This record gives sequence, structure tokens and C-alpha cells, in this order.
Amino acid sequence: MAVASQMSSKFRNFSSWFDKVLYEARIVDDRFPVKGFSVYMENGTFILRALQRMLEEELARTGHIEMLFPLVTTDELFSKEAEHIKGFMSEVFVIDKAGGKELERKLIIRPTSETIIYPMFRLWVRSHADLPLKVHQSVNVYRHETKATRPLFRVREIPWNEAHTIHATASEAEEQVREAIEIYRKVLNKVGVAYLLLKRPDFDKFAGARYSIAFDAWNPDGRVNQVGTVHNLGKNFAKVFEIEFEQRDGRRDNPHQLCYGFGYSRVIAAVIAQHGDDHGCVFPSTIAPVQVVIVPIYFKGQEYSILEYCRRVLERLGNNIRVRLDDRDDVTPGEKYYYWEMLGAPVRLEIGPREVAEGRVTVFRRDTMEKRVTTLEEVNDYVKKLLDEIDRNLAERSRRMLEAMIGDAQTLSDAKQLISSRRIARVEWCGRLECAEVIKENVGGEIRGSRYDIVEIPKGGCVACQQPAKEVVYVARAY
Repeated sequence: MAVASQMSSKFRNFSSWFDKVLYEARIVDDRFPVKGFSVYMENGTFILRALQRMLEEELARTGHIEMLFPLVTTDELFSKEAEHIKGFMSEVFVIDKAGGKELERKLIIRPTSETIIYPMFRLWVRSHADLPLKVHQSVNVYRHETKATRPLFRVREIPWNEAHTIHATASEAEEQVREAIEIYRKVLNKVGVAYLLLKRPDFDKFAGARYSIAFDAWNPDGRVNQVGTVHNLGKNFAKVFEIEFEQRDGRRDNPHQLCYGFGYSRVIAAVIAQHGDDHGCVFPSTIAPVQVVIVPIYFKGQEYSILEYCRRVLERLGNNIRVRLDDRDDVTPGEKYYYWEMLGAPVRLEIGPREVAEGRVTVFRRDTMEKRVTTLEEVNDYVKKLLDEIDRNLAERSRRMLEAMIGDAQTLSDAKQLISSRRIARVEWCGRLECAEVIKENVGGEIRGSRYDIVEIPKGGCVACQQPAKEVVYVARAY
């Protein structure tokens, strides 16, 4: 699948296509008077909650405890970890007045919750018997983005889930990194989102972490969309916040910590961007607000029999499928088709006089825009199998698109050409910050990192300085 052959609107002009789809499919309305804050409409809210349930079920299954922590921390606590505050200070919202009076101590609205949660960990963790401790929360975080905002991608109010864990040993912390990655992988696979799993270069890791792993989803405009991250914090934060525990031999030590975050809004953006087409959204059945829509095709004098047959089909589908009978009589079938295609319902069932007479159902699948026919007796099993098939097809199609977007570059000029063509460049790099800056300046994209899930061994010289390369890295523009 060549990228150049993708001539749909989302590839030609992603920005206008995306804005149109978000509003018409009732995902998000970005016209709220405060810049960077959006209203999630009914379908956007449904999808967000569906993602939240998926993720939280996996977190619960792996022993994570759900808690809810306060929205604010003090500037004193926020300032404790110097590298951390350096990474976030330019983005924080600060409360310095309440009730018309200046506060004695400024409050920081959470851009992330390490400095809110870890003072409590200090109180709760005393012994090796208290470990591991794994907590999570689904909340909004707030960052005063200085770049241009874009709905779902780059906003100032971010719905996400964050998990924070504490471990007695470095090996247990490493095992937790793998578990966190697998949790996110399972959820992203369920919605068919394709991504690169990358270890961030040291200059771009989470402030205060030993290292960071990120899930970078592809986007039609050539940018990558970071939908999730996993950070191994080592003992850095434990030392700063004086978290200690008594080991089995009686000695005291600082534990190892992880934090990881899953951006609900960015995952919604990835689903829409990767699966959508000129007709609108294409949702996998796992999160589609309506999985199946039944559209009666009325014929004069047969309205009652057609509608009754539609209701029989509705009963056949049962309660395990999210189905809607669109029986509006003031809207044409063509208008209903347009409406439900925009909303991304995976399956449409069309029923007219011929279907009633033959005891059949015409089945339209949203991903390929193809039609098939099944019987009334078999419609339930047929639709269930078709929903699974659509989900697999969306995931595979997205994976192939990601592979097609990646190109190898031996020179800065080659890499620049790839980025200009809205693709991702795979290059070899010596590991030096100076060369990373040269790449960014000359190519128009930034080093996103090296593959974490597979080993790629460099065979030549750095794309910037031609000295022996140490890593194979991916270069792209990012949101």
C-alpha cells in the first residue's frame, strides 16, 4: 500500500477533514470559549468511557488498585524534584488567589501526579510486605500548551489514566515495565491502532526518569501521535520524596518506581485518523457507540410490513449487540446512509420490500463499503462474525499503512524528502545530542527513539556525522 496512492481527504488535507469529522460525528465540539478546552459530545463521551473500561479492566486484572488523588499540589512539593519541575514548569496552571485573597502558598494544578501521589506513598510504604504497590486513576490533567492547540491531539485539559507503582528491586521494576507495555498493547490492539513502540532518547525522556518508552501512532499527515508512555523512574523520586522501606534483612532502602500514562483523547484521535475515510468515522465494534444500524427502505403501501420485519431483525440480534433501528419517516434512506456512515457504525442492515418477501437482510460493512445478503434466521451469527472480521481488517489495514509510511534514509537529504512526503524516516545515529540537533534542523523532524520491541542493529555511519552509528532511530514530526 503506497502512501502516494492514498488520495482520500484525510491524506490530502488532514486538518480540515479531521475537524469536520469530529463535529459531524458528534465526537468533540472545539468552540468552547476557553482555548484548548473541548466539549465531548455524546459519541466522544461514549468512546472515551469504553476505552476507560477496557483499560481499567486490564489494570484491575493485573493487580492495580484504583484511587483518586487531589487535583492540586503545593509549589514546594512540585519543586522537590528539580529535573521534573524543569520539564513541566512552563506548562503548569498556578492558583495564587482564592476567595478574593492571595494564598499564602501557591497551588499547582496537576500536569501529572508524581508530586501529588508520592508524599502519600511515603506515608503508606514501610516494609517489603507493603510492596509491590500498584495504583492508578483516570482523571484530567492540565497543561498550558504553548504550541497551537488541536482537538484531541494537543489540548490543555487532557483525560487520561495514570498508574504509579513501587517495587523492592530493579528486576521487579523491569518486569513491571513489560507488564505495563502489555496492558497498553492489549487495549490498542482491541481498537486496531498501529504504532511504533520506541525507547525515547535520553534528551527526550520523561523529566526525572531513568528511561521512557512511548507508543507513537501514525497519522495521515505524517506526524506521530504519542498515545501512551511507560517510564522507569529508578530511585530518583523515591529519594526526593523520602520513600523508604525495610528490606527482608532489616536494612532500609529506597524502592524503585514506575509511572505510566494512557491518553484517552489521543487514542480517540488515533482511531479516527487511522480508520476514517471520506465518508467519516470507521469505528471498530469494540468502541462503536452503535455497532449495527437497521435502516428500513419504505415502499408506498408496505411501510407497516417493512417496519415489522425490521423489528423482527432487531429481536434476532438480541441484547449483546449495540443496535439502533432508524425508523425516522421524515428522512430518506440515502440521508440515513450518510448519517450512519459519518458516525462510523460498523454494520448497516437494509430492509425493503424485497428483503421482507424473501426473508433476507442486506448487510453493508462500513470498512470496505461492500454489501452481502444473509437470512433472517442467520442474521445474528452472521453479524457477530462480521463485526469480528471488520475489527481484524481495520487493525491489519492500519498496520500495513504504518509499514508503508516508514522509509530508510542514508543521508539528511533522503530523510528530509521522506518527512516532506509525510512519512517516517528510519536512520542510523551515533547517539550524540549534537547530531540529533543537526537532524532536527536539517530534516524537519525529530528523533523519536529506537525500537523497544525488536532489535535493529546499525550497519553504517550516523546520518548526520558519518561516524559509526550506535542506534537505528525513527525520525518524524510529532504532535
